[in-house]
Amino acid sequence: MTSITRRSFLSASALLAVSSLAACGGDVPEEDSATLTVAASPSPHAEILSEFAAPLLAEQGITLEVKEYTDYILPNQDTTSGEVDCNYFQHLNYLNNYNEENGTDLVSVGKIHFEPMGVFAGKSSDLAAIADGATITIPNDATNEGRALLLLQEQGLITLSEDAGITATPNDIVDNPHNIKFIEQEAAMLPSTLADADFSVINGNYAIDAGLTLADAVAQESADSDVIRNEYANVIVTTPDKESDEKIAALVDVLTTDDFKAYLEETFGDSVQAAF
Repeated sequence: MTSITRRSFLSASALLAVSSLAACGGDVPEEDSATLTVAASPSPHAEILSEFAAPLLAEQGITLEVKEYTDYILPNQDTTSGEVDCNYFQHLNYLNNYNEENGTDLVSVGKIHFEPMGVFAGKSSDLAAIADGATITIPNDATNEGRALLLLQEQGLITLSEDAGITATPNDIVDNPHNIKFIEQEAAMLPSTLADADFSVINGNYAIDAGLTLADAVAQESADSDVIRNEYANVIVTTPDKESDEKIAALVDVLTTDDFKAYLEETFGDSVQAAF
């Protein structure tokens, strides 16, 4: 599957509200409190919002409501409809692809972090000595499948056509010396099927959800890659009419500080890194 259209399902929404405090430390009357509603995937996005951002926004009189989603379609739909003010779950490349395929005009208002993609061991453990006919599971959405194949090309396992780029699919493989069998699966399912494949290329957020870290990976993307930073930075996304919303700007501000960088390093190690 090379379209971003996916079977969507919404997990039980988690409403995380934090009591509002004045910037000087005093109480703000409830009627004066502003609410910002953000759609987010469970980890690391919702975790970041509730643990790091919410207390800081509360000091500014902003109550943060976090709605958790386990798919990639509904958060954008609910942002467009106004069900939520903004969302925090996707990288830039996915956003651009989504807008193009759906005729929408959602906008990024800030690069926050990126999650290097990793290759994780399943039935096999030595990627350099991969067996002929081995199976590797990869994401089936257009914006992550090519990314996974480029990572495998960097490891010398396959060669892609010169013009494939970040939109590559298995059809763009021109050399596959080990006759690797690629199994395309919904990105969220990859951790649960890891044991059934020799290796799996898993998105950072789903790896984190499954208790995996980059330290567990047998190969990973380079965090210094311009492509990673420019195409796969996770962003805060909203509609054009809310692009200058003060509450959203406040959220971006608290998520682009040195304190936030320190929080990411302490909480997630190399699995989640600042993109600013």
